[in-house]
Order: sequence, then structure tokens, then C-alpha cells
Amino acid sequence: MSKLKEGFFWGNSTSSMQTEGAWDKGGKGKSVYDIRKATTDVSDWKDGIDEYHRYKEDFDLMKDMGMNFFRFQISWSRVQPDGEGDFNEEGIQFYSDFIDELLKRNITPMICLYHFDMPLALSEKYNGFLSRKVSNLFVKFGIEMVKRFGDRVKYWITFNEQNLYNQWNASSFAGNLQESEDINAVYQIAHNVMMGHVQVANYVHENTDCKIGGMLAYTEVYPATANPRDIQVAREIQEFSNNNLLDVFANGHYSKAVLKHIENYKIDAGFQKGDFDILSKCRSDYMCFSYYRSTVVNSEKIPENCSVDDYLSYGSESNPYVEKTPNYNWEIDSLGFRDILNKIYHQYQVPVFPIENGIGVQEAYYGKEIQDDYRINYMRDHIQALEDAVEQDGVEVLGYLGWGLIDIPSSAGDMRKRYGVVYVNRTNHDLKDMKRVPKKSFHWLSNVIHSNGEEL
Repeated sequence: MSKLKEGFFWGNSTSSMQTEGAWDKGGKGKSVYDIRKATTDVSDWKDGIDEYHRYKEDFDLMKDMGMNFFRFQISWSRVQPDGEGDFNEEGIQFYSDFIDELLKRNITPMICLYHFDMPLALSEKYNGFLSRKVSNLFVKFGIEMVKRFGDRVKYWITFNEQNLYNQWNASSFAGNLQESEDINAVYQIAHNVMMGHVQVANYVHENTDCKIGGMLAYTEVYPATANPRDIQVAREIQEFSNNNLLDVFANGHYSKAVLKHIENYKIDAGFQKGDFDILSKCRSDYMCFSYYRSTVVNSEKIPENCSVDDYLSYGSESNPYVEKTPNYNWEIDSLGFRDILNKIYHQYQVPVFPIENGIGVQEAYYGKEIQDDYRINYMRDHIQALEDAVEQDGVEVLGYLGWGLIDIPSSAGDMRKRYGVVYVNRTNHDLKDMKRVPKKSFHWLSNVIHSNGEEL
């Protein structure tokens, strides 16, 4: 075990719809999440963990752990209720106060501008990011936020897990609730989102001293065997799911392999005159990504003449060489984490920043401290893998952020799936008192952070 460099970032990541609550307070407009109803297995999105009212308490817990970094999201519909037109000064003041409270505790803020919660008005009027108009409106929103907060917030990302817009079901993240999704729609959404990212990033670099980068949801994909076809398929998935966006973030152009695929399959990706000139100016100060698991692809399960867009739909299978998480059977693979750190850094020579990592497990509180040794083991192995990437492989890593380290509803809205080192006392259908209760992992992570990674 060795200490990481001075100034290494330790912290937490969240989204607004999973934390804030107050869905109809402070002048907020509706987002697409606000109309989703609770079911037997998931909560609605109206309350989160009530961070709108309790954020100071949560910031104190983060400070107690020694955290010096917090990546959070600005809810577009809280600061601009319809996604266009006038901005809501009450919502902007909320985030201004929020930022000031972080800075008081010496916690560096990072703003994420979009985490799937499209303003409902933009979904209903324009089908979200299926429309270039919404991409342009996002740019106006993003630039306005940089103008408002860039004096105090120096770290930015545009889109959470941006490569999800390059895959089937992109519409659910992009606010397209009306139009059916074919392959053209997926590629148009992906390009419109990228044009939004690039124009905000270019503005930041041309007009401010802030830093900005792109973010991927990174799943390590292994070939199932030494069969050359398995290896080819895994490489193509890497190129389309990850390198295609990283190429833009770092070097200002899409992957030539992806552009050739668009040509060969006669896909209408929505490219417009001048787009590639705008893309060419894009650079990143860091490469951000989330990492939770790995998977395996078996080419023998993939039909002939199948598009790479469908490889994992057919060919994904479980890895027999790694353990799985309780309840959800996700692969636990810290070596995959180390490999990704290496692949991104050594290919693009840009600092890497893992800003989501963690294990989701069903837990319940019965008045005694939750003994979550599985979470300690998971985080220990992944932090050790990060330290190995730094010390043995020469990777430049800016920090390590856990996901939802104060319990929040999962991305599906399920409060049973918990990632936190702090338990929040609510269920899917009973808000209870939302009391914050540290778990065993809270004290372990505090020691790790206070020792800057030396005591694992």
C-alpha cells in the first residue's frame, strides 16, 4: 500500500433526480422522471433522499470521511423549467448556496449538466435529443451554467455516461418518449448529444479557466476464448462503445471504423454541414468514466452479418473466473478496472478520472450497524487496482469517486439496491424519517481517505 499524490481527489457522485426530491418546489419544472409512477418494485422519483433540504447534513458526513470532491448534477428543469426560455432564479440560487456549502467544507465541486432527466416540455415538444433543436438548447443551458458558476466550480462534465446514447434504448436517456427507436434514431441521438458536449466544451476552453471532459459508462468486455473471432468481436465492441467517443473527447474526430460502418449500413446519423469542423476543436482535460463490472462476449452466439450494435445482445455471457455481487449477480472484477485505466491513459495521454464505482446490494437496518464487509472488500480491491495502475503502470489518475455513497434510489428507482457507506432510512414505498446511519464501510473508507490510500 502506498500513498497517492498530494491533492488526489476522494469523493462521491450522485444525480439530482436520485437525491434532491422537492420535485415541485422552488419553481422547478417537470422532468421526464417526475411523471414516472411507483410500481411494486420501484419508487417514484418525487422524494429521492430529500437532499434539497438535507444537503448540509450530507456534506458534513462527506467532510467527516475526509472527502475533498463531490460530483453532482444540476437539474435542467430546476434552473430552466421548460428547458428553454427564462431561467428560474430561485433554482439557480439553490445551486449557488449548495456550491458555497461545499466550498466551506473544502470539498471541490464538479458539475454534471445532464443525467437523463430531460425537461418534460422538451420531451413532449421535440422528442428530446432526437431533435437537434434540443441539442442547441442544451448548449445554451450549459453555457449559462458555466457563466453562473464557473467562478467557483472549475471541474465540469456535460453528460453522464455518454456512450449510453450510442446503444439501443438511447431514447430512454435522451428524453424521446414519443417516437419509436430504430438504428437511425440511435445514431442521431448519439450525434446530437455529442454536438451538445463539444459546443459546451469548446466554450469552456475558449472563454474560461475551467476544466471539462467527457464521461463513459465503461464495461470491460473480454473475449470468451482464444478463438480469433471472439477477440475480433471484443475489439469491435471496444471501438464502437468507447473509442468512438474517446476519439472525439481527446482528438476531435469520430472513429474511422464507426464512420465506415455508418456508410456501409446506410445509416442516417444526422450529420449536418459544419459539424465536423466544430468537432475538430474538441479537447478534454481529463477522461471520466464509471466502472462497476466486466462481461464476456462469445462470437458463436452472434448471427452472421450481425451489426456490431447488436453483438452484446446476442453474445454476452457470464464470466466463470470472477465472483458475482449478492442479489444482482454482477461480475466483481478489479483487474478490469485497472485495465481500463491503462487503456484510456496510454492510448490518449489524458489524465483519467473514475467518477463512479461501487457495489449495489440489498440491505436493511434493524438498529445495529450494517456489517457490509462485501462493500469494503469490493472498494479495497478496486482502490488497490487503481494504486497499481499509478505505481506500476504509470497511469495519471486524478481521483476516485464512489457512486451514491449516501444511499439513494438506484438508476431504476429501486431503494433496495444500495451503494452507500451511509444508510438512508427509507424504502421504496415508506419514506420513514430518512435518517442517515453510517455503515461499517463508512469508518473503513474514512481511514482510507485520511491516509490518502495508504491504509487499505
